[in-house]
Amino acid sequence: MEIQIIDTKSRKKIVALIERANAKDMPLKKDAWQFTWKELYKTEGAEFYKIVLENDSSQIEGVLMLSVMYNEMLYMNNIEVAPHNLGTKGKYENVAGCLIAYACLKSFELGKNTYTGYLTFESKTELISFYQARYGATLAMGQRMFIEPNVGLKLIDKYLK
Repeated sequence: MEIQIIDTKSRKKIVALIERANAKDMPLKKDAWQFTWKELYKTEGAEFYKIVLENDSSQIEGVLMLSVMYNEMLYMNNIEVAPHNLGTKGKYENVAGCLIAYACLKSFELGKNTYTGYLTFESKTELISFYQARYGATLAMGQRMFIEPNVGLKLIDKYLK
């Protein structure tokens, strides 16, 4: 799927792609990634997606891991932007937003029954208010959060169109 991310220095929109990721795409902790993606990739039933630039697919800008819980609820297991995209000094903006919006899109495809269009995930405590403010996520209990279908559609429209 073609998307656009923003170069933080030039403010130009850059064409990027969200693609299915395979084992050899998984980034390494030694390269400053937070998650052990190579190990996570071994999770049975999980799907992995990556963002790469249209003109340079060798550099991964972000990774997303999704699975279906209880045969009906889409769960965002992990999401991570590349270390060079972290924070306000990152190279590209909207990487996380595009991945979350893509997960919302997949929730309409993979969610079943009353969970169609719902995306659920666990948040780090310090990110709960960020997910609420930036992406309209709702805190369910503890650190469990979800994005409702109508909010997901807005994210899809904002980040994927």
